Amino acid sequence: MAETEQQSGSTPEDDESEAPASNTFMIPKKEISMVPDMGKWKRSQAYADYMGFILTLNESVKGKKLTCEYKVSETAEKLLDLLGTLDRWINETPPVDQPSRFGNKAYRTWYAKLDQEAEALVSGVLPADKCAAAPEIAVYLKESVGNATRIDYGTGHEAAFAAFLCCLCKVGALTVDDQLAMVFKVFYRYLSVMRKLQRTYRMEPAGSQGVWGLDDFQFLPFIWGSSQFLDHPTLEPRHFIDERVVNEHHQDYMFLDCIKFINEMKTGPFAEHSNQLWNISAVPSWSKVNQGLIKMYKAECLEKFPVIQHFKFGSLLSIQPTKP
Repeated sequence: MAETEQQSGSTPEDDESEAPASNTFMIPKKEISMVPDMGKWKRSQAYADYMGFILTLNESVKGKKLTCEYKVSETAEKLLDLLGTLDRWINETPPVDQPSRFGNKAYRTWYAKLDQEAEALVSGVLPADKCAAAPEIAVYLKESVGNATRIDYGTGHEAAFAAFLCCLCKVGALTVDDQLAMVFKVFYRYLSVMRKLQRTYRMEPAGSQGVWGLDDFQFLPFIWGSSQFLDHPTLEPRHFIDERVVNEHHQDYMFLDCIKFINEMKTGPFAEHSNQLWNISAVPSWSKVNQGLIKMYKAECLEKFPVIQHFKFGSLLSIQPTKP
C-alpha cells in the first residue's frame, strides 16, 4: 500500500519543528524555468514534503466516510470561513455579457479581490505568533484558484491548495489531529468553491488532456477518494459507473461525488467522455486503484514541466535538495 512510499518528506506530525524563524519567511517564486530544471524539483525538499503530505492524508482517510466523526479545530473552522468568503465573492461578482462563451472576464474582478485580500485572509487563520508567515503562505492560496490571464484552472492550481495546507502544517497552525478535517472539511469545501468558479465563469481546463486525462480539473479527490474505499465490504471499482450507486453514496465518498459532478457536467456515454475513469472501473481492487492513481499523479502532474513550471518555492517549501 501507499504507506510504503512515505520514507522522506514531512507529515503533519513532524512539520511543526520545521518552520523557519520568523525573519526567514520569504515570498515564494518560480524556480523551474526549463525542462532540465525538473531534476532539481524532484530532488527538492519541497517535492519530498509535498508528496509526504499527500501520502499522509491518503493514509489518514483510509476506509473512512466523509460523514464519520472527527475533530474540527478552530483553525479548520477559520479555513472554512475563508473559503466561505471566496464563495460569497462569486455571488457578488456575476458573469458579464461577452461574445465568447468560455473564460468570463468577471473572473478577473473576482480574482483581483482575492489578490488584494489574500494576506489578510491568511493572517486571520494563523496563530498570532505565526503571522509573519502570512505573505509567504498567501501566495499558495492565490495560486490555488486558477489563472486570471488565461481564466483557466487545472491540477497545478489544485496542487497549490495542497501546498497551502502543507505550509499551514509546517508553521503549526494545523496539526496531526486535523488530518481528517483537512480532507473531509477543508479540501472538500475548496472543491465545491472551485466547481462554482468553473461553472460561473466557464473556466477552461488548464493543460487538459481532454478525454485522455483523468478529469478536466481535479486529481487529488480521486486519490484520497479511492483510499476511503479500501477494505469496503461491498462497493468495488466497477460500481462507480453505476449511477444508482453514485446517487446513493456520493455524500459519504469523495470519489463518487467527483463522478456525480462529471455526470452533471458532461453528456454522452461515460466511456467516451471519461475514458481513463472508465478504464479504472475495470481494476479489481481499490488498493490497486489507489496505488495506480498515486503513480499516475506523479507521472501526469508532478513530473510534467507545463504543470511544475508554475510552482513557487519559498522557505516552507524549499527548492533546496533533500537532506541525505
